[in-house]
Amino acid sequence: MDKIYLKDIEIFANHGLFQEEKVLGQKFILSLELSLDIKECAKTHDLTKSVHYGDLCHKVIDLFQSESIDLIETVVDKIAKFVLDNYSIVNEVKVLLKKPWAPIGRHLDYAAVETTRSRHKAYITIGSNMGDKEQNFINAMKKIEEIEGIKISKVSSFITTEPWGNEDQDEFLNGALEIKTYLTPQELMRELLRIELELGRVREVKWGPRIIDLDIVLFDDIVSNDEFVITPHPLMHLRDFVLKPLNEIAPYALHPLKNKRVFELLEEIK
Repeated sequence: MDKIYLKDIEIFANHGLFQEEKVLGQKFILSLELSLDIKECAKTHDLTKSVHYGDLCHKVIDLFQSESIDLIETVVDKIAKFVLDNYSIVNEVKVLLKKPWAPIGRHLDYAAVETTRSRHKAYITIGSNMGDKEQNFINAMKKIEEIEGIKISKVSSFITTEPWGNEDQDEFLNGALEIKTYLTPQELMRELLRIELELGRVREVKWGPRIIDLDIVLFDDIVSNDEFVITPHPLMHLRDFVLKPLNEIAPYALHPLKNKRVFELLEEIK
């Protein structure tokens, strides 16, 4: 991956917990490291295929000085998100913020905070078997698109399937989404659970009826045993109602544990 650097930009601003910092202000030193592909720009001499780092520098300074923020942790997170939200060609951004005049009563070169934010590709399955199922899908997707840091890039067709695990209930409508996001799996899961709750999901019966069901089935090629969000989804390879819509939008997506493509997993079930 190619890199663009903006190193040690000096900015005067009013960030800090103490009132004196907010009133008097102080010097900060900001560095950015962008990961992107510049081959096409280098070949065509077309700057739109890269990042105009002069333009970015001025925009970041304006953002940096636009308000007073207590914590520099918040500042670096805000800058990283700004870069990814506004420069789609950037795959990853690292932000380092130094505070050379940190009021800690001791001599030091600087205090600093660094963060890295990356773009990820994730696949979400969606299901409903209560009420207006298609409208439930539309409502859920609208709420997903409203989340900062998420773009829906592909949507499967909606298919009707028989219930799985608990057969004494109405048919399901199922689908799959591909998203691009800089959220972590845990952040994404929290947002999906919030959406389920807002749309009226009640968890009373295992594999029972639900107004909406949102599951992360793949997140890049990450294998995680985090109890809050397990990836890949531990049952995805057994469920045709997951694999069928997923196969429409990502037939060659690789299950990192099975080492098989989605279309191969679907063939095994058939």
